[in-house]
Amino acid sequence: MAGPGPEGEPDARAETGPAVEPVEPTEPEDDPAAPAPLHVPRTPTGNAETDAQLDRLADVDHLATDGHVEVYEDVHRGLRDALTALDARPGPPAPPAPHSSNDSNSNRS
Repeated sequence: MAGPGPEGEPDARAETGPAVEPVEPTEPEDDPAAPAPLHVPRTPTGNAETDAQLDRLADVDHLATDGHVEVYEDVHRGLRDALTALDARPGPPAPPAPHSSNDSNSNRS
């Protein structure tokens, strides 16, 4: 065993035990805080705009929970806009009003 160094400091070559290499912390395999796919099935509706919004929901599979709100709000806004657009489209013309038998021009006395 070596003694103190030249200026009274311990000799760096002093035996301190077996050499230990630093170990980096390992991530647990099942980290409950890690993003995980939800595997929620999304059935196509046949409407391209709606299907694109529903497909956007898959983005949350790769985000931490605090990122879900932004995606959900974006999808909700898109679906709401699509419904609003449906209300704004002109529909088929209304059928003509039926004629009443109590017409003011008929004078039965």
